[in-house]
Parts: sequence; C-alpha cells; structure tokens
Amino acid sequence: MNAPSDVPMKTDEVLAVELEVFRRQHRDLDEAIHALQERGTGDQLTIRRLKKQKLRLKDQIAVIEDRLTPDIIA
Repeated sequence: MNAPSDVPMKTDEVLAVELEVFRRQHRDLDEAIHALQERGTGDQLTIRRLKKQKLRLKDQIAVIEDRLTPDIIA
C-alpha cells in the first residue's frame, strides 16, 4: 500500500482513484470481519489483524480526503 508521504507527489486524479479503491477495500474488510464474527469461524487473532488493516485504510482514506478537499479560509 502507499505510504501517506507519497500523497503530495500524486495528481488529484490518481488520488481520487486510490481513494475509491481504499474505500472499497475498507468496506470489504468490514464485511469480512462481520461475517467471521457472526459465524464464529474466525479466530480472534485473524479478526484483530483485519481490524488493524481496516484502521490503516481508514487513516489513508483520511489523508487523501484532506489532500483532495480544498482549504477554505473563512
């Protein structure tokens, strides 16, 4: 995955595509976590790892959204 330090060097179009990919991955992880918890088939270590991965994606999404959202000085 891309490090947040790569964000300033990318165009807005590239960032928008990455943002959509990261959002989709975040949604997929959320669904996988819920499925494992509901069925009781996932061990706690696997679920914990998936949750950490989901949090990393959330952080990357926030960094990209901040970059794409223009600063408005009031």
